[in-house]
Amino acid sequence: MKNEESDEYKQKLALMEQNIKITKKMSHIKHKIAVMSGKGGVGKSTIAVNLATAFLKKGYKAGILDSDIHGPNIPRMLGIGDSFLKFEKNQILPIKTDDDMEVISTKFLLPDEDSPIIWRGPKKTGAIRQFLSDVKWGDLDVLIIDNPPGTGDEPLTILQSIPSLDGVIIVTTPQSVSLDDVKKCINMLKHLNISIIGLLENMSGFVCPHCNEEFSIFGQNNGEKIAEKMDIPFLGSLSVDINVSESIDNGIPVLKQNPDSVFSKGFFKIFSKIEDYIKEVEK
Repeated sequence: MKNEESDEYKQKLALMEQNIKITKKMSHIKHKIAVMSGKGGVGKSTIAVNLATAFLKKGYKAGILDSDIHGPNIPRMLGIGDSFLKFEKNQILPIKTDDDMEVISTKFLLPDEDSPIIWRGPKKTGAIRQFLSDVKWGDLDVLIIDNPPGTGDEPLTILQSIPSLDGVIIVTTPQSVSLDDVKKCINMLKHLNISIIGLLENMSGFVCPHCNEEFSIFGQNNGEKIAEKMDIPFLGSLSVDINVSESIDNGIPVLKQNPDSVFSKGFFKIFSKIEDYIKEVEK
């Protein structure tokens, strides 16, 4: 019995020490923004990558924490998928892109592209917390956290572990299956008393590459209606754009590869609202 009590005490002490490390690490980063979704396949990681890119374009020092353990796609989207983590005095060094974006992902731990991560819940949440406590981030202005989809252990760990989180951007698509799940995300954040920066509707329509006419193939204004119903800000809608898939294949964010694309123009409008939000947080 005494041994069990001793082990429990040691675990609690280790957790407290790690919380102190996380608080210290995060205090060097001015703004922390999480990007989450109710389900996978809505373009959440694409939004996260381009959000960090938009901040870089505006002169901010930006980084991304890819906490999607089973789908770590951020490195491929940034053209750094072949990189491996390095360590310095028991600290993890983030990988830097050509334009000095700092990136951390479980992808950098895998021996090859096809290796799966077969971890149970405690190991996944432990890895996320270790990234928060042991990564040697630079003095970033903004850290974007790409959350796993849904409302399970991993996103909950992120939301509860990061002190002074500025808020969360929720990504959805217009289909009812996505909107059903996004309501759960909104209710989760409200329950945790975490600020919601706004709802972003991705893939709201399709722009024909020949005539430039936009078609609402998944429904119209559904994201805006949900935002109004759930009483949260609506950031805007983004259309399906062939330039996005091409940029992902090239490992270059579309805002950088094609800043004049339909997606990029729409994204910059949404970004201005997000930038206004963090400026208000600074006051």
